[in-house]
Amino acid sequence: MPTPDELVRDMCRSWSDPDPDRIASFFAENAVYHNIPLEPVVGRTAIRDFIAGFLTTFGAIDFDIHHQITSGNLVMNERTDTLHSADKTIPLPVTGVFEVADNTILAWRDYFDMGVINRAFNLEG
Repeated sequence: MPTPDELVRDMCRSWSDPDPDRIASFFAENAVYHNIPLEPVVGRTAIRDFIAGFLTTFGAIDFDIHHQITSGNLVMNERTDTLHSADKTIPLPVTGVFEVADNTILAWRDYFDMGVINRAFNLEG
């Protein structure tokens, strides 16, 4: 059974060749996934659907973890997520906080500047 650190690293790696079902399998049935600029997504099925929708815009994301610390079942990482779309590559600085129990992710909160995404797609004035 992987440690909380290994579980989070495995989930992050899974986004490089993403399959919504495989990524969702890392989460508890009642998990919460919250990209802090957006509303939280609650439940494994809703997380899977969110990921599938996200992948209609971005074909893959490479997570480059710069630092990761673990204290018991809490994992925090500082990373750069490189989002790949058909015509853009967008590096996004992110801090992630994960709560892990029973070999699944109970909560995942990502903190990032939504302005980076908006500027990449000319959504800001």
